[in-house]
Amino acid sequence: MNIANKISTFRILSVPFFIAATAYYSGERNFLRFIALGIFILAAISDVADGYIARKSKQQSKAGLVLDPLGDKLLLMSAFICLTANGSFEIRFPLWVTLVVISRDAIIILGTIVIYIVKQNISMIPTKLGKYSTIFQMLAVISILLQIRFSFIFWGIAVIFTVTSGIIYINRGFKVLYAPDTFRNSH
Repeated sequence: MNIANKISTFRILSVPFFIAATAYYSGERNFLRFIALGIFILAAISDVADGYIARKSKQQSKAGLVLDPLGDKLLLMSAFICLTANGSFEIRFPLWVTLVVISRDAIIILGTIVIYIVKQNISMIPTKLGKYSTIFQMLAVISILLQIRFSFIFWGIAVIFTVTSGIIYINRGFKVLYAPDTFRNSH
């Protein structure tokens, strides 16, 4: 396992600790909010680090193509769910914001699985809008953990990028799914 994949694995393994810190957070246990914030920021930094290391050291692998986005999805989906469900947070995500984020990710994951089953191959290349979506989702989570009054600005921008990138990924998925099958056509 290369360094980039170890960093992605660290991000995946940090998710239960983040969930625990946010699930057990209350006004009396405010320190848990800062523990969750620290875990989340470390995980967000690891997202940048693993991609950078993989590209610079040419350590891109099939495992990394799965581990990196899996780590992102697990971290962000759990963050949005926890920061919606825990009523102890004065400022939290509205349910509709969380539904947008989770719906897009669920559609992308299911679409990827369908494409893999049908085509026996998958090429997951993130778009710039997808990267912006991830960045603003992470900023939105951080703003909620910091209880910033204007958090709605971050989650509003995140929703715009999430929906827009979701539409692009769905279009790309349909193009790949319905493209002529080169294996069948060559035999």
